[in-house]
Order: sequence, then C-alpha cells, then structure tokens
Amino acid sequence: MKRNKLNNKVAIILGSNNDLKHAKPCIEILKLLKIKHEVSIVSAHRTPKRMYKFAETAEQKGFGVICAFAGMSAHLAGMVSSITTLPVLGVPVESKKLKGLDSLLSMVMMPKGVPIGCLAIDGGFNAGLLAASIIGNYDEKVKSNLNKWRRHQTQSVKKKPR
Repeated sequence: MKRNKLNNKVAIILGSNNDLKHAKPCIEILKLLKIKHEVSIVSAHRTPKRMYKFAETAEQKGFGVICAFAGMSAHLAGMVSSITTLPVLGVPVESKKLKGLDSLLSMVMMPKGVPIGCLAIDGGFNAGLLAASIIGNYDEKVKSNLNKWRRHQTQSVKKKPR
C-alpha cells in the first residue's frame, strides 16, 4: 500500500462546547501518539453552513479521519459522513435525560449508504486509538508510535495479581 502523509491529521468536531470534556481522552491519546489534530465546534443543527463547509473541505485541509462528538439527537457524524468520503468516527456523548442512548442509537442506525464508525458512549479514548490506526496505514511514524503504545499496554498487564 502506498503511504501518503498528506492526510495525516485528525479532526475532532464537537456538537457544542459542552462536548469538549468528553473529547479530552481522544485529544490526550492523539497527543501521546504525536498525531496532528484540530478541535472545532461544528453543530449540525445550530451551524449547518459551517458543518457543510467543514465536511466539504476537510480532505483538502489535510484531515484523514474525523472524530465527531455529539449528544442528544447526535446528527453531526451522519451529516458530515453524508458530505465527505473520509472515515467519520461517531462518539455518542452521554446526555442527562437518556444517558447517551439517544445519541448512540442515532449513530448506529445510519441509513444504508451513509456509514459512520460508531464507538461506545463517551468512547473518546478508543476513537483516538481507532483514528491512529487509520492514519497509521499511511504514516509510518504514527504506526510505529501506536505499536509502541500497544506493546507498553501489553507489558503493563501483570501475570499474577498482587
């Protein structure tokens, strides 16, 4: 497979500023793995023109993966995926009333032809790791950093309890 570093950044988009605390684990693992990333608020409902422009230009701006954090009706990941062919990872954010189940269901029930990769409710850390795996297909340094992190994780598991 030909490797291309052109699209080696991860976009982290939030439905609102309230979603930032849920995205922090994603941001932390991307920093640890030395992956370029940008965070922005792109609401599918309150800033639809911004969302459309973001999705339409994301690949040109060097993004290779989009992690979309949204709660409640959580249309952000699906709407962005309907505009771009980049991989979109949807991360449902826990809501007060339905504990994130509403967000989860709106993401996993995408219609045929508009896929997103859906993670667990508040699954930001795994979203960052999955984004790293995707970027690692094209960027040897990212792949190396991810492999090193995984080896460290494996070595941190003790054989016997203490």
